[in-house]
Amino acid sequence: MKYKGPVARHYPTAPWTDDDSGSAVTNGLMPALRPIWDVHLRDTMICLGGDGNYYMTGTTGDNWSAFNDGIELYASSDLKTWRYLGLVWSIERDGTWEKNWTMRDGVPFRTIWASEIHFISDNYYICHCVSGVGMGVLKSTSGKPEGPYVHVIQDGPINKGGIDATLFQDDDGRVYFTYGGAVQIREVKHDFSGFAGDWQPVEYDMPAHAPDPDRPASAAKGVLGFEGATLFKAGGRYYLGCCEFIGGRYSFMFATSDNLLGPYRGRHEGPPGGGGGNVFRDKNGRWWQTYFCNDKQMPFREKPGLAAIDFDANGHIVLSKDQPFVGKAWKA
Repeated sequence: MKYKGPVARHYPTAPWTDDDSGSAVTNGLMPALRPIWDVHLRDTMICLGGDGNYYMTGTTGDNWSAFNDGIELYASSDLKTWRYLGLVWSIERDGTWEKNWTMRDGVPFRTIWASEIHFISDNYYICHCVSGVGMGVLKSTSGKPEGPYVHVIQDGPINKGGIDATLFQDDDGRVYFTYGGAVQIREVKHDFSGFAGDWQPVEYDMPAHAPDPDRPASAAKGVLGFEGATLFKAGGRYYLGCCEFIGGRYSFMFATSDNLLGPYRGRHEGPPGGGGGNVFRDKNGRWWQTYFCNDKQMPFREKPGLAAIDFDANGHIVLSKDQPFVGKAWKA
């Protein structure tokens, strides 16, 4: 892990060098975003809860690529001031299949990645994954965001090896599960006791695209991206997003459709460097995209950030002219 901060770390860390160069800012691609809180958190995910508060989670822990304790949660009433709600789900205390240590890149590995909290049908659900093992969904037994949480849908991991699970509730109340590169979607039973049907393939109608030179192994035909699936609806359209490197930036690539399963068209890069997280609407109707800044072009790294977004005439996601969480003025 790389590290940049005021407190010395007691395990080996890689040199920081220019890992927060801010070149995307100086090149005019994005505003000089600042973190919304000074905490080490990747895959930032924020949702509006039923009580009017916002809840944030993600991948936490200073050595997240090897181990962490579980799922941590933060709360805010205004997206500006956050408070720590604690470790709401512990691998040791609450885990089942997640407790097993595995090997990854030659070192022991046991860590929860890409946690997502969702408020669905008056309750809170958390998706999570363990790389190389699979994904899970948790349900609050108290109806409160801090839990306690238990496994639902199934006891063991969903789709062995899958990562970046996410949930989506459609306008009719039906709930769907997808993950990774969003190549398939599956409906969840209304009580989360299992899946309501088989996996359904997602259809894409888009030209082949060349992989980024910094990621030559990237998928290059008929897909959005390779990980970090997110799904939401705006203006009557379904939006699917997946992470991909483009111009060295780790960004969400988005596409839209009139139907849940596609075909999805209009592949475009969302706010530059805004890959891994989600898009949500606040209680005043304004749209936001989360950031955690995963590449060297960003103004900070691996901390939670927020960018205000709009939708252009083509339905593409673009940065708003007004950006509350910036270090200096921004002209879109």
